[in-house]
Amino acid sequence: MRRHWRILCFLMMLSLALVSLVGCGIPMEKSAVASHLTVKMLDVGQGDAILIRTSDETILIDTGDTDEAAKLKAALDKEGVKTIDKLIITHPHRDHLGGSAMVFQNYAVKAVYDNGQPTTPKFYRDYLKTIKVKNIPYKTLRDGDRLDFGGGVSFTILSPTEEMVQEGGREADGKINLNLNSLVGRLAYGNFAMMFTGDAEKPTEQALLKRHPAGDLRCQVLKAGHHGSKTSSGLAFLKAVQPEVALISCGAGNSYRHPHASVRRSYEKQRIDFYRTDVNGTITVESDGQTYRVTPERGVKNSNKGN
Repeated sequence: MRRHWRILCFLMMLSLALVSLVGCGIPMEKSAVASHLTVKMLDVGQGDAILIRTSDETILIDTGDTDEAAKLKAALDKEGVKTIDKLIITHPHRDHLGGSAMVFQNYAVKAVYDNGQPTTPKFYRDYLKTIKVKNIPYKTLRDGDRLDFGGGVSFTILSPTEEMVQEGGREADGKINLNLNSLVGRLAYGNFAMMFTGDAEKPTEQALLKRHPAGDLRCQVLKAGHHGSKTSSGLAFLKAVQPEVALISCGAGNSYRHPHASVRRSYEKQRIDFYRTDVNGTITVESDGQTYRVTPERGVKNSNKGN
């Protein structure tokens, strides 16, 4: 009788343990679904390369300049990148597209997106040729398109329009300016949002404001347009976006003197903290969809080093 009682007690304890394990398994599965977002503005000199990681995907926006490809590779390898689910090129200037040859050679790229703005340099023609030879899915993006980055993270394109691309980025004097048709996109994850601008300049910002209500543009973090140049970050645009922090990608001692002093003053007047890769190195933004934090590799925010 005593033996049967012991067996019964053992079975009861085993049942309780199994129930406990099953109960714990449900929230574990829920927590595994999209709980984190990391955005890294990589320090690649005078160019742009931004690595985005969600619970599901790895995304790279721009690839820096040709002569900084080794620096980009070192940064991606440090992050343990093997596969890039989405490669997004904001516009076909060398300091944004130049490192793509290295990326195609060293990493598995699953899909490529750009603004469809044609140009003539060999690096651009080679880029298109590689996409075709490797049979990589390719799509041009327009205002209103939306990409799913996985894990509850979305990326909505705000510019350019089809009409803008057809016009070829032509300025009032007739000159072509490829910056004007840079892809501009808003990343959203829960209550957190970040604006990506490529090299979009003030005419692009102004046109964007006419097409989109300010409420659809607000973001906590702004990727500064055109490396912090005075050609971008117009006051009306900053007031619509209302960023708390701006990130500037630029090279140390660059000949353009980016970021320009007028832009730094504008950020300060609007109470926008800013970080810059020439001073801060790689800049990391992390969010759980509710809060966020910005961590520079070195240095402090709001550096007025430069001209």
